[in-house]
Amino acid sequence: MQSVWRGAISFGLVSIPVRLYVAVQEKSMRFHHLHGADKGRIRYQRVCSVCGEDVPFDDIVKGYEYEKDRHVVFTDDDLQQSPVEAFRAIDIVNFVSLQEIDPIYFDRSYYVVPEPTGLKAYRLLEQTLAESGRIAIAKVILFRKEHLAALRIREGTFLLETMYWPDEIRTPQFDVLKRPVELRKQEVALAGNLTELLTDRFDPTQFVDGTRQRLEELARAKVEGEELVVPTAPPGQVRGLMEALRASVEAEKQKSGKESKAKATRRR
Repeated sequence: MQSVWRGAISFGLVSIPVRLYVAVQEKSMRFHHLHGADKGRIRYQRVCSVCGEDVPFDDIVKGYEYEKDRHVVFTDDDLQQSPVEAFRAIDIVNFVSLQEIDPIYFDRSYYVVPEPTGLKAYRLLEQTLAESGRIAIAKVILFRKEHLAALRIREGTFLLETMYWPDEIRTPQFDVLKRPVELRKQEVALAGNLTELLTDRFDPTQFVDGTRQRLEELARAKVEGEELVVPTAPPGQVRGLMEALRASVEAEKQKSGKESKAKATRRR
């Protein structure tokens, strides 16, 4: 696994040299754009909007649009000389409870792995967090951008999760939610029953990406020249809220009963 960043965890006067590794791998199917006539890959060119010429990558500079169609140019030297760019540390600011953080703030996850010389201090910080039941809130410069971040333990390894800044979180303002509705006691009770029936411990291994699996099956069929059979979705039934809740509760009860019988049979 290739590291994407080298720096240190800054904890008071303690400095722990570490490396970051991307913690997740997206597995959605990716498609290339092809020319329908001969199946050639479509390539995209960098064309200047002023002169219309193709622009080599080496001639491209970074521009910040401070007004409509007006830019100030930043070179790589400008960005390298930025004071924050030179500060390569995960700077711990304070410690909080994970339950205090709304998940909407989390962005990307990275494993934080110590250099051999920093292993003892790394384990000390790990034990300190474990005993306190808290996580660390830090600031870090990654890829020329300053991030707010959460630092926590996952299976014996520090996990750094970059976070959105508060002013990047949109406030929900939707007129439809201002409309008054009347909820009947029976509806609330049935919804509560359904919730209880569906309540379980979170087990991520029981979930699979059905869409990706189906696309992979279709791709294999195409490669092998098989006839594609695409299942059609059954027509939806129009139900009132009460009817839908009752049917859902009954279906879950039957499902739970069958699962209980199956478990009892396996124990014999």
